[in-house]
Amino acid sequence: MNQLSRPKILHHRPNWFVPLICLLAGGVLIGVSTNLAKYAGELKLAPLAFLFWSITGAAIILFIIALVRDELPPLNKRSFEYYLVAALVSVAGSNLIFFSAVPQVGAGFVALIIALPPLLTYLGAILLRIERFNALRAVGVVAALLGVGVLAARKFSTPDASVFWILLALCGPVLLAIGNLYRTLRWPNNASPSSLAPGMLIAAAILLGIVSMLPSFSIAVPLTESKSLWLIAIQALIFAGQFLLLFLLQKTGGPVLLSLLGAVGAIVGVPVAIFLQGEAPPEGLLLGASLIGIGVALVTWGGVKIAKVSIEEI
Repeated sequence: MNQLSRPKILHHRPNWFVPLICLLAGGVLIGVSTNLAKYAGELKLAPLAFLFWSITGAAIILFIIALVRDELPPLNKRSFEYYLVAALVSVAGSNLIFFSAVPQVGAGFVALIIALPPLLTYLGAILLRIERFNALRAVGVVAALLGVGVLAARKFSTPDASVFWILLALCGPVLLAIGNLYRTLRWPNNASPSSLAPGMLIAAAILLGIVSMLPSFSIAVPLTESKSLWLIAIQALIFAGQFLLLFLLQKTGGPVLLSLLGAVGAIVGVPVAIFLQGEAPPEGLLLGASLIGIGVALVTWGGVKIAKVSIEEI
């Protein structure tokens, strides 16, 4: 595989300030976004319509930023492939799953499982031989998967449980992990984060628009409902910030650190769902969240130790 296609990540003099800020800010936006999806459901706003117009608004915002900075999205065969695949797994597919599942399984449950991508990203990196096996990280993966197993088992055992929606929601983190790996491996040469983000969102809006042409799908929004329009505008701003930070973090921190966005999002999203939206805490929250937290910590700690070893070898 062409090594020049990967974003340049400097390990010899790590600067953690920019990645840390991107991680924390991006995670907060993910946590808020998850809860806005539930509020959109309460307003009877269809998940596809809410997602399509929010993504379209975010794409316009980021395109204007790229235009002002003279960093327009590159237009070539390689970049078109990048936009399309990244949009499918990182934006359109995963977010449509999450936005559709939130009214069915709760914002708290979705916020928790969004913490899974670091572990799935690491497993994918091992399978693709991007990273070597590390026992500490392997234990972390097992712990977190057990945590998700606890949450899923408790969710299945509830009287009104929907097996379909629970299983579908669990597919979302898989797509996010695939996206984390893909965007790193296929990053177009000499492309900046602010030029790739609008290209990906434009592609995502096109994909969602195609989905809306299928029977029983629509992107129609009642123009008389001011709350719905304001909610879409707020979500568009959140998406613009979220995906710009995602690409900045991808460039400066790499795929595994990037995937911790979901863990930060869970820290924000679950309390918001419980205390501000009045959701009942997910069954098995304490045990499941603890195991997921331990797993994420071990995967991260193991990555830091690997990075230190690599620096010493340079």
